[in-house]
Amino acid sequence: MLSSWSGVKKTVCGQCGTGCRSYCDSKTRLVRDLTCGDARIYLEVAVRRVSCRRCGKVKRERLDWLSDNPFYTKRFVLVVGRRCRSMSSKDVAKDVHLDWHTVKRLEKQYMEEQLQRTGLPAPQVFGIDEISLRKGHTYRIVVSDLERRRPLWFGGHDRSAESLDSFYIWLGDKKGAGIRLAEMDMWKAFEKSTRTNAPQAAIL
Repeated sequence: MLSSWSGVKKTVCGQCGTGCRSYCDSKTRLVRDLTCGDARIYLEVAVRRVSCRRCGKVKRERLDWLSDNPFYTKRFVLVVGRRCRSMSSKDVAKDVHLDWHTVKRLEKQYMEEQLQRTGLPAPQVFGIDEISLRKGHTYRIVVSDLERRRPLWFGGHDRSAESLDSFYIWLGDKKGAGIRLAEMDMWKAFEKSTRTNAPQAAIL
């Protein structure tokens, strides 16, 4: 177990990024990092809270190496996300000794990071599918560029036509007009949204 040092006095608000020269309090937290052989490594970190003058609230400080889930480092999330590309979430969860639902949340963070790096795409052939976040029919939609073999968009509140409409709004009319082919299963909501937003596209 490693301990962090707190020599840097300036803290940064985790929400808006405003710098502060003081902090309200700090709390020691164990953060999961990369394994070393068969040993699981945790960092003992003193995470501070700042009274942000811009937000007007007390917020946790921003640490660049910490993921959106403050109990894991970014590089740990990166490794989990990469493994999910070639393994099932259940197998990854068993391998890293985490709950299946936790692995799915970390995979979502990984996918969002990949989307930010690739920039706004202009796909011509893409696939539409959904993933289940938990029991009880809780879904999110995943859209992938089949030619470049990479994810494009992850979102929505369910697998309804309205949720898929959010993807086409995000993509924009100009790039939506360039879609030639949309691959999907026989879920009518996906077909309805695609025919409305990209009527020129063939549906497979």
